[in-house]
Amino acid sequence: MSYLESIDWLIIAVYLAGIIAFGVWIGRGQKTTQDYFLGSRNIPWWGVGLSIVATETSALTFIGVPALAYGGDLSFIQVIVGYVIARLILAALMVPHYLKGEIYSPYQILANAFGPGAQKLAGAFFLLGGTLAAGVRVYVTCIPIQLMLETEGWIPRLVRHAGNAVPGADGILLAILLFVGLSLIYTYVGGIKAVVWTDAVQFGLFMLGGLFTLVYVPLVMDAGWDGAMAQAAKAGKLDWLNTKFSLAMPFNLWMGVFGATAQVMASHGADQLIVQRVLTCKSVSEGRKALVLSAVIILPLFLLFLLTGTMLWAFYQEFPVGMAMPETKGGLTKNDYIYPIFMLTAVPSGVKGFLIVAILAAAMSSVSSALSALASVSTMDFLKSWLARGGHEQHALRFSKYSTLFWAAMLVLVAYASREAPFVFNLAFSLNGLTSGAMLGGLLLALLWKNGRALPVVLGMLASLAVMAVISLRFKAEVAWPWFTLIGTSITLLVAWFTRMLQRAPPPPAPTATQS
Repeated sequence: MSYLESIDWLIIAVYLAGIIAFGVWIGRGQKTTQDYFLGSRNIPWWGVGLSIVATETSALTFIGVPALAYGGDLSFIQVIVGYVIARLILAALMVPHYLKGEIYSPYQILANAFGPGAQKLAGAFFLLGGTLAAGVRVYVTCIPIQLMLETEGWIPRLVRHAGNAVPGADGILLAILLFVGLSLIYTYVGGIKAVVWTDAVQFGLFMLGGLFTLVYVPLVMDAGWDGAMAQAAKAGKLDWLNTKFSLAMPFNLWMGVFGATAQVMASHGADQLIVQRVLTCKSVSEGRKALVLSAVIILPLFLLFLLTGTMLWAFYQEFPVGMAMPETKGGLTKNDYIYPIFMLTAVPSGVKGFLIVAILAAAMSSVSSALSALASVSTMDFLKSWLARGGHEQHALRFSKYSTLFWAAMLVLVAYASREAPFVFNLAFSLNGLTSGAMLGGLLLALLWKNGRALPVVLGMLASLAVMAVISLRFKAEVAWPWFTLIGTSITLLVAWFTRMLQRAPPPPAPTATQS
């Protein structure tokens, strides 16, 4: 059965062509690696702030957060407490270090304090975790998109033709290639400048998509907004506060204040995916304003998505679901399909195309951000000295673009491999939690100790990774993922401090001769 009309496909096509053309145009004129990876450090703070929010709001957020409220309540909102606290801390303490000199990643701060060994270890953690997490995110995002596309009669025919031309090609592969390929075009040409400004546009699109749903659903329900909210309240769908402390429970106030604060200090302070945006700011004050803007936006954004899920729950108490629920797949529950199904079956033609564009916008923002961040770390943290031997900036810029192509291929491979082993690759969703504590701990040590030996820091980071891997594999039922970063950071700091004390300990006194 076909759910999309010609007007919907036209809207989707216009968006895809328009966002690529805009990204290529806005990112034209790249001449140096500073242009390509730092946007010449002249991007205004408000554009950076919108890009930060767009980068952390993947398509999984767009469909997954409403699914949390649809199947549960509003308790996820407690996470936002830490999200805001962390951004304010980073704005006050970390931004001055980011914008001191020409820094391309936070891992260069480790190099300045402890030498290249600590820098490369942190960079390797980011490349490993970033590639796996971004690749799996692409795959899981493509599952509901594949559902939407395969309801159209010509899509299955296209898949069959592709399978004849390329053995093994299927709908999920076509969706992966579509996302990564389209995002690659403007990222390859325009670098971080194209990524930031397309992020800003895409932020507006998925915000409008969420707002439309929140307004539209009560209008078509007999109960209206007040009736829907009363029904939700009676069913406990509006509960949001849980003050009971528990490591196993993913959403409670203590986790929001402590676990989520550490998590976002790592994701926005030690992860190149977000830090790269702050590095494009003109000054410390501009960088601070960008982070504060993202802190102001994040609460209403997630509240919007949660209330969207609540409204969808109320809607489907009154109306039947318009199509059969797909099987649970790739880490997605049936609830994760409810928003895509609503888009296809419950809104007018034209609006369907716009809502699908909102998902595409969130997905493409995540892909382009990952490509730019991975390319910048692999080039500037690992190969900068080698590239400098050539003495020609055009050579370094050309290599940077080749690096972007390489990481695009890696994302496609990881995403497609996830199709065969989702139970293994879904571990990549928590892999950032496994490595983020090590990266944040190393960065904090660089700021606290200023300079010193690399060994305590390296041992602390490796110990953090090892312990968090054990917790993730053996104790995941006892320790929820929002606590991972706080635990990992604590391990890094403790092991590094203990190792440093051992290095400073005086040697034992020499034995003295005794007379008999």
